[in-house]
Amino acid sequence: METKKMSTRELCYIGMFVAIIAVCAQISIPLPGGVPFTLQTWAISLAGVMLGTKKGTIATVIYVLLGAIGIPVFANFAGGLSIVFGPTGGFILSFPIMALLAGIGGEKKHILWLVSGLVAGTIINFLVGMIQFSFVLSTNLQAAFMTAVFPFLLSAVIRIIFITAVGKRMKKIVFHIN
Repeated sequence: METKKMSTRELCYIGMFVAIIAVCAQISIPLPGGVPFTLQTWAISLAGVMLGTKKGTIATVIYVLLGAIGIPVFANFAGGLSIVFGPTGGFILSFPIMALLAGIGGEKKHILWLVSGLVAGTIINFLVGMIQFSFVLSTNLQAAFMTAVFPFLLSAVIRIIFITAVGKRMKKIVFHIN
């Protein structure tokens, strides 16, 4: 089986989205429960839709790995394993799955696939994030849901609607795809 090498252009797009995700992580509003509102999930969903399954997932994996080794790309210029394995680390660890599912949905013709991919990715993100939040802080899942998921439900719905409406159009404009 022959593997296809990525072009310099594709590698640049991946790097560009790693940077976009890192910048969006810094657009952060602290919330009382300890999970900040950031634009990371917006950028990750867009990476999946615009770059596709493989490249979107690679961009997100690179972002997570950069943060894990200590480069301050996570919210509030944080980085390191203490963040990845801390209360909010489950959200970060699920980002590649979120990009993968958004990419799968974005590669299909019908809009319901895109919505399904974005919704599935969001659910996985919320579940993994909530479970790790609960585990690390020794709290029950209901308390974790109310602190780490509930405040973000409305923004998740808005994100899914927005990316469904403009994600594929942005891909065509930016990457000149017909």
